[in-house]
Formats: sequence, C-alpha cells, structure tokens
Amino acid sequence: MFASGRLPLAERYAALLATDGVLRGLIGPREAPRLWTRHVLNCAVLGEWVPEGAAVADIGSGAGLPGIVLAVARPDLSVTLIEPLLRRTTFLTEVVETLGLDRVEVVRGRADALHGTRRFDVVTSRAVAPLGRLLEWSMPLVDARGALVAMKGATVHEEIVEAEPVLRRLGCAPPEVRELGVGVLAESTGAVRVSWADPASVSWPPATAADAPRGPAGKRGRSSRKRR
Repeated sequence: MFASGRLPLAERYAALLATDGVLRGLIGPREAPRLWTRHVLNCAVLGEWVPEGAAVADIGSGAGLPGIVLAVARPDLSVTLIEPLLRRTTFLTEVVETLGLDRVEVVRGRADALHGTRRFDVVTSRAVAPLGRLLEWSMPLVDARGALVAMKGATVHEEIVEAEPVLRRLGCAPPEVRELGVGVLAESTGAVRVSWADPASVSWPPATAADAPRGPAGKRGRSSRKRR
C-alpha cells in the first residue's frame, strides 16, 4: 500500500490526524488509537480501483480521507480535495504544505459548484451521503470514461436499489461492488464503482443545476482554489 519511500509521509499524516486533527474536531478522540486500521490503511486500498496517473477529486474531503491517503500512497495521482468548511480546508492546506504534496489541490466549496467546469478520471468519497445523493454530486464531475469510486459499508446493496431512479436518469452503468484489501487487511474495505453507460453520449453537466440537490454541507459562498 505504501512504498518504503512514502511510509514516512503516511506516518507523519497519521500523527497530524492524531494531534491537530483531534484538537480541531476533525477526528474523534476515540479514533486516535485506531487511525491506521480504521482510517489510513482502509483508505489506501482504495487505490486498487484507481488507474495509474488518474486525476482524482475527493468530495467532502474532511480531514483528507481518502484523498490525502491516496496522494501519499500514489504519487502518480493528481488529487483535488473538495471541502466546503473553512476549518477543514485550512487543515488540509497545512497538511499538503507540511507533507510537500505538490500534486494536491485544495478547493473550498461544494461539489456542485464545480459542475460543468471540472472533470476527473475518478471521484472519490467516504461517509459523505447515501449513493443516490452522492451520484447527483459526483457524476457531473466524472469524465466520460471515468468513474465514481466511493467507500461504502454493509448497506451498499440497499443504497444501490434506492438509487436506481437516479442511476437511470443520469445514464449510469450498473454499479460494481468490491471488497478491497482482501488478504492484506484484517478487515477489508467495501467500495462501489459507478461509470457511464454510454461514454460517447455524455455531456457536461449531465444533470442541470435545477435537478441537483445541495452538495455536502456548507455555505454556498465563494470557492477558492489553490494549486499546491
């Protein structure tokens, strides 16, 4: 998951989560002792489903899970962290600078603020919303041959059933569900992947602003982009 040269960066990130992340309310104090098993490693294996050299957007990035972890584990990726809350983007920017992640960009704003202006090979998320809402926020950011790749738990199959009308309306292919990290982690990570049914017919944004619900919590306000 982490090459020997990247492991010190992962350790430094985990230390930042356990200290500043807890103090700023981004990570619960009870999570600190299990940061590696519950957060860092299970985000790292998401890279099994991310192609080499991909442009990745992590929506509702929070403390940088899984976006920062993917950037640390996979230096071939270009990662954009999308998060509406100032205290979180401040933390993310500090982490990016501290770790020297020059292929990571922090964007303060909601995902839907980027609809029609940005496209990515992969759009990731972790514990952001049920699949139906996640599709509304994520798919307008997905390139024609890209995919949504979201971490999901035991309810993923129920979420897929509930999201069927949205999948049809947006023109998505049937979702794929996979357990990642099997044989590597003590507990594997569940994930769902959704691509376009007909990449040749995709136009942007696939859903109009009137169709899309509000994005991950936060004020509409302005969005600032900073290349790091």
